[in-house]
Amino acid sequence: MAAFETTYIPVNGASFGGRLTAVFHKLVATVTTWNDARMTRNALSKLSDRELDDIGLCRADIYSL
Repeated sequence: MAAFETTYIPVNGASFGGRLTAVFHKLVATVTTWNDARMTRNALSKLSDRELDDIGLCRADIYSL
């Protein structure tokens, strides 16, 4: 009769669930960062050139944020 080892020793102290949770958190953080940048670009796009100049930006700088 064959015996299978059913215990799992996590690599570097992280189980599969822990690694999966970390990937999920990283994905959420990436999407949140992208959305914050998108909202900032949208808000700055609505400003006039004069208002952008007052805060030290030009229209071309908006898309590099």
